[in-house]
Amino acid sequence: MGLHRAGGADRVFSPVTVALLLIIGLIGFAGSLLLGAYAPDLNAGRNAGPHALSNAATGYAGIVELARATGRHPRVLRSEAGWKTEDLVIATPEHGAIAMGNFMAARRGRATLIVLPKWATVADDETSGWVDIAGPLPAFDPAGVLAPATVMKVTRRPSGARALRPVSWAPQSLAVAAPLPLQAVTSAALIPLITDDAGRIVLGQVRRTNTYILSDPDLLDNHGVRRLDHARAALDLLDFVNATGARGIAFDVTLNGLGVGRSPLKLAFEPPFLAMTLAIVVALALVGWQALVRFGAPRPPTRAIAFGKTALIDNSAMIVRKAGREGMLGGRYAALIRERARAIFGVPVRMTDVDADRYLDDLGGTTRFSALVANAGRAEHRTDMLAAAQALHRWQQEKTQ
Repeated sequence: MGLHRAGGADRVFSPVTVALLLIIGLIGFAGSLLLGAYAPDLNAGRNAGPHALSNAATGYAGIVELARATGRHPRVLRSEAGWKTEDLVIATPEHGAIAMGNFMAARRGRATLIVLPKWATVADDETSGWVDIAGPLPAFDPAGVLAPATVMKVTRRPSGARALRPVSWAPQSLAVAAPLPLQAVTSAALIPLITDDAGRIVLGQVRRTNTYILSDPDLLDNHGVRRLDHARAALDLLDFVNATGARGIAFDVTLNGLGVGRSPLKLAFEPPFLAMTLAIVVALALVGWQALVRFGAPRPPTRAIAFGKTALIDNSAMIVRKAGREGMLGGRYAALIRERARAIFGVPVRMTDVDADRYLDDLGGTTRFSALVANAGRAEHRTDMLAAAQALHRWQQEKTQ
């Protein structure tokens, strides 16, 4: 029975099977590279992302159609050359890590509206072009859209659909019900134009510029403009931030990866760089062939460190002991006991270590925690460190019994 199983295993992992797996993997890898290079050209923009070509809930195709229907002459920018237009440009970066330097340099002095990202989405498996909202992005993500030039702090809270508060010279139609939940920002670099009932900024203007920040995309996206009053407010908001009075509106999608420019990956599959790509493929094939026809079976190296947690602990202790640093571990062990005590006894997290030690001293007992920590920190030899650690351990046991 054992010989039969071994023979079956040999057949499963025969050289022919391994070769087929490698060939399939290489073809799949090459196909993924080709798709990655030419996807922007093949993509019509209906990838359910937060951009002006998307019909998803987080997209902005709705406001584009509203602007077109009301004579605001919208257009979609798919190249960086269009950034220098005098029209109002709306940028909708999907993440705070997207490089905005070139865009902001091109838009200097021109009316620009940057809509911060808010939602993390996944494509809907049943309907193409739809998304399922997985939840809000981490707050640091939208806060980093213009960092470090413009520092912002993003907060989210249940708004209760209370009305927003525009400044007195803004259209009063902007006093619509706040999205649920409301994403707002606080920043000394912004002039508040629309705030929530707590004074946090929903629409702000970067000081001494014509750049505007809309903190919550639900005021412009397809989900937000489904109601008549929100649709009217969205159009009035675009007119309000169009400080140069231009007759047109441009929605940028190059920051969303939908530009028509040539990428370095695409250049690798086109002349004259195609010859170099083919040469690299041939070289890799020769390297793989040499690895397959090597002489004899490879000899597995022996392990320098044995398996298991116990062996790992023993080897770590041996390294510390040989380095002569055992006596310096007292302070670290005291810090570990302090952190455990913080969790067990509910020490307020805002307390410093000194305040936490005083708090633990007030628990009573025969010994004071701060004195034990001091003894552990002063330990210089192995015996002193061991005695201090044992005292801290006994203190912990005494307090948790």
